[in-house]
Amino acid sequence: MFIAMNRFMVKPGEEEAFEAVWKNRDTHLREVPGFVGFHLLRGPGAEDHTLYASHTVWETREAFEGWTRSEAFRKAHAGAGANTPLYIGHPRLELFETVQEVLPEEA
Repeated sequence: MFIAMNRFMVKPGEEEAFEAVWKNRDTHLREVPGFVGFHLLRGPGAEDHTLYASHTVWETREAFEGWTRSEAFRKAHAGAGANTPLYIGHPRLELFETVQEVLPEEA
């Protein structure tokens, strides 16, 4: 399993608008081979921002890299620059490879 995470420092008062951008966009993820799941996470607030992370799970690193080169990726990110007034700085991309997985026992 492979996880790609972007962290965003959203400006105070822009949280609702930031969430709406994500909830209302067409991600095109479901059409990409190797896609497992997506989560938008809201983290702690600070004086100057609220932390958010977009969290995408892939079967493999290769599946994620294929996504980044795909037409679906270009469609999903078209116009993303228009949302930069909602957050501080650039999103911080972090990539993780699974070294251990613990799943619930089946009934």
